[in-house]
Amino acid sequence: MRAVTFNVTIPSYLAGKSLGRFTEAATFGGLSGVTFGDVVTPGLPGDRWVRLEVLKSGICGSDIGNLTYKSSPAMEPFGSFPAVLGHEVVGRVVEVGSAVTRVEVGQRVAVEPSISCVMRGYPGQLCTSCRDGFPSTCTRAGEEGETLIDGEPIKRGLIVGYHSSLPGGWSDAMIAHEEQLFPVADAMTDNAAVLIEPLAVGLHAALRSRPFPAGPVLVIGSGPIALGVVWALRAAGYEGEIVAQVKRPHEQALARALGASGVVTPGDEARDALVATGAQAYMPIVGDEVYMGGGFPLIFDCVGSEQTIKQGLRYAAVRGRIVLLGCAAEIPKLDLTFVWARELEIKGFQCYGDEEWRGKIEHTFQITHDMMLETGAPVEDLVTHVYPLGQYRDALSAAAHHRKTGSVKVVLDPQAGCPRAGGPPNRQGPPRASSWWVAASSACRAPTTSQEPAPPSPSSSGTMWAPERRRATRARCPPGTRP
Repeated sequence: MRAVTFNVTIPSYLAGKSLGRFTEAATFGGLSGVTFGDVVTPGLPGDRWVRLEVLKSGICGSDIGNLTYKSSPAMEPFGSFPAVLGHEVVGRVVEVGSAVTRVEVGQRVAVEPSISCVMRGYPGQLCTSCRDGFPSTCTRAGEEGETLIDGEPIKRGLIVGYHSSLPGGWSDAMIAHEEQLFPVADAMTDNAAVLIEPLAVGLHAALRSRPFPAGPVLVIGSGPIALGVVWALRAAGYEGEIVAQVKRPHEQALARALGASGVVTPGDEARDALVATGAQAYMPIVGDEVYMGGGFPLIFDCVGSEQTIKQGLRYAAVRGRIVLLGCAAEIPKLDLTFVWARELEIKGFQCYGDEEWRGKIEHTFQITHDMMLETGAPVEDLVTHVYPLGQYRDALSAAAHHRKTGSVKVVLDPQAGCPRAGGPPNRQGPPRASSWWVAASSACRAPTTSQEPAPPSPSSSGTMWAPERRRATRARCPPGTRP
């Protein structure tokens, strides 16, 4: 089968780190660890395993970070290489083992990429994470397992896509255990179904952040995870104000369409939104501006950079909560003063698992699938570019240079032929206006038309639809005191 494979070697690492800033050949091309060609299709290792043909597979921001060697090396022991990439996958079942009951041949399925103790060959000896329904943090991820795949023990690894025994979705075909598979309804398109994985990340974080505060909630980030969090908060029942910090106009339109009360850009607009909560600015003798009073009781940082983590710590209300969804790594000179000074709670989330939902326990993938259909939200508009599998370099370039290309979610399609020359393949149009969440949100006014919700009046609580551009009084703190 055809596949895009990534191998970590010392030469490719040195080329990527030294030349990656100057040429994509060092990150996605001939000098890199990324190759395209035929690989062996693994056989089914057991009677509960399934073979899939891949229909669509997304490119994640973490893929770009890993291929450009910008991610922390801390998670390297929990992957195995060479690996066929791709952990955001929708496929079609083409073969099932004799004991499979969850899916049948011909069904479309979303693939949950986590590798559990059951898959590793320990069905009666589950680790704590797998026993609790969270194989994404399986504690056996650094070890080989007992399951044999083509005669070899299953290799170490947390997820499909960074695992040398289990090919990911940047390929024609893959194998999966039936516990990884979630049937996709006929009413859902492939472009929507391939978003189940990234949307589930946001929904997991939203569900695990209950009970929700009155608000406002700040969501930082312009990518699919941040935009997915906006949708997830509404899908999970949050009715308060959501301020989305988003950079570019098309991303701002998406944030509004998915449920944001208002959008701000980083810098002055974000600061004005903070001031609108009642925060007062103070200027220390040295250092950057700090604030007291007001603030956001819940912040989702979906970037994880030095700038956004610093912002979150300063923008959080006293005893507020900060959720880290961006792949934060090594950050030098990070000032943690406000963690203790404001008694902040910081929590990280990765992936998905069993959730409490409407009186029962369901997996995040199933909830995401069902809520995508129930809400009717225009989540599919997140998919901006679709490329044939053979044009993976162009796809990676479009994803890596999203500021230039306007990409939000880039998807590979192994079933597609070559696109026409002269533009990005299958580029989607502008996001559709939507007011799907307004009717269910008592905190928002009814839309003035069937398309766009109207901003609240100045007397309402929704003051952040159009934050004023004003500066707070900069009060100098007395020496020896804290604001």
